[in-house]
Amino acid sequence: MTRLLAISGSLRRSSYNSALLAAAAAASDPELEFVLWSGLEGIPAYNEDVVDEPPPVALLKEEIARADAVLFATPEYNSSVPGALKNALDWASRPFDANPLRGKPVAVVGAGQGIFGGVWAQAELRKILQALGARVDEHELAVGRAQHAFTPDGRLRDPEQAAALASIVESLLRHDRRRAA
Repeated sequence: MTRLLAISGSLRRSSYNSALLAAAAAASDPELEFVLWSGLEGIPAYNEDVVDEPPPVALLKEEIARADAVLFATPEYNSSVPGALKNALDWASRPFDANPLRGKPVAVVGAGQGIFGGVWAQAELRKILQALGARVDEHELAVGRAQHAFTPDGRLRDPEQAAALASIVESLLRHDRRRAA
């Protein structure tokens, strides 16, 4: 069974980006093991002087390593990636040559209350992931006005956005199948 790890860059309880990942999970093939990771808040500030990897960091790296692909959903804070998500990626990137994202198929989506849906943060996150050696899928989904984008049962209201999200997940799985071949 293919394992897709989904990581939201938001710490908010009612996060639109977590809702976006939940919508992706709900619309995914039941044969897909869709894992929503929620440990971002427990990752300590990155410090290169720390010799023993903190347990929350080890767990994150293990989850990434076990996944066949990773789907990130990021909000946009001050035109960039949220600090908590960047911090987690800094930890996950060490040691650089053996980081669990190296060669891993990944995709980035995002949702925000503004009209642009966090496109700048998504671009920044793709750049970071490429620098870490991940195989970044370039498909985009920016859900603007996210406060109105979801139905009461958590699905995307806009059928085109729902189709785009499903297509991104499928694209990730195709990348993984090519990697495995």
